[in-house]
Amino acid sequence: MNKFLPFALPDIGNEEINEVVDSLKSGWITTGPKAKQFEQDFTNYLQQEGNIGLQALAVNSATSGLHLALEAVGVKAGDEVIVPTYTFTSTAEVVRYLGAIPIFVDSDPKTLNIDPRLIKQKITEKTKAIIPVHFAGLAADMDEIIAIAREFNLKVVEDAAHAFPTYYKGKLIGTLDSDVTVFSFYANKTMTTAEGGMLVSKHSDIIERAKIMRLHGISRDAFDRYRSKTPAWYYEVIEPGFKYNMPDICAAIGLQQLKKIDSFYDKREKMAKRYDIELANLPIELPPRSEELNSTHAWHIYPIRLKENINITREEFILKMSEKGIGCSVHFIPLHRHPVWRDMYKLQSEDFPIAEDVYHRIVSIPLFTAMTEDDQTRVIMAIKDILNNV
Repeated sequence: MNKFLPFALPDIGNEEINEVVDSLKSGWITTGPKAKQFEQDFTNYLQQEGNIGLQALAVNSATSGLHLALEAVGVKAGDEVIVPTYTFTSTAEVVRYLGAIPIFVDSDPKTLNIDPRLIKQKITEKTKAIIPVHFAGLAADMDEIIAIAREFNLKVVEDAAHAFPTYYKGKLIGTLDSDVTVFSFYANKTMTTAEGGMLVSKHSDIIERAKIMRLHGISRDAFDRYRSKTPAWYYEVIEPGFKYNMPDICAAIGLQQLKKIDSFYDKREKMAKRYDIELANLPIELPPRSEELNSTHAWHIYPIRLKENINITREEFILKMSEKGIGCSVHFIPLHRHPVWRDMYKLQSEDFPIAEDVYHRIVSIPLFTAMTEDDQTRVIMAIKDILNNV
């Protein structure tokens, strides 16, 4: 009997383990030198294409990074922020943290990213920002989104939780002309720090504001205070801030994961291409190839869509896969379907026809770098067996 293959597992090696042990032995287990080094290494990675001026700020989750980003660009109570309905709840909940109002937009039918053609219809005099999400690891239409933002004087905060590393028209996500980009290093992402994220911006005022608000609104960098050789006990709280700093234990994992990100990407791309070939003649729709869109795909997830005329439901398909010892997931349950957003803003499913249709047919199948070729073969054979017998 084959061991159950989960939907995702982190790819952790001895390098990460030894780095964490080093942190534990050093005495620095909260935010300290390794968090600083991780920020610098991440900045260096993004600047390899010559993107001088970027700065990175490590946080304890992408959710907190998005919250800091919106606060730093000036979103306030009563403002409106445009978000996709086809995303995880954190994209919208951070808007509510500030007392602002999320305005939900349907998806592009091909990429499932926010549809720029629908954004203008939702802009009002209260609109302050747009949060595009790079679904699955494929970049949204950022040229169009940034053009709309400039036309209406809006801020752009990229939710890049799925998109490291992703290139959009030759530019690495995190280096575009948006105001802020936020990455996730949650356990199932393309690289992990267990929990954590990174806020990136070319604007020093945004970084400085986020740095202050990241740690209780304190006017000085707490790490600098604690490593000082002379008494440095005095500080001032200048804003009611948050507790969003990344501990060194998490940063230690990130330092080693970042060194592997290119090899991780190569493996994900290879696995995605194998899925493309092996699953091509089945009654499913495969993810769009990034080459068609002049971009690269991080392949955080590999979502397939069951065709409408197939004689099996999405729920039945997932159950059959589980019976064969393979875990699957669904990305996403659209936000307009969740009681909190549906009821708070009186959202109707018919107002989001693309997201609503896709939701009933989409399944994310296993794709993670700790998988072996035999693991992937199991997934492929299971899918073929199920879909060839319905």
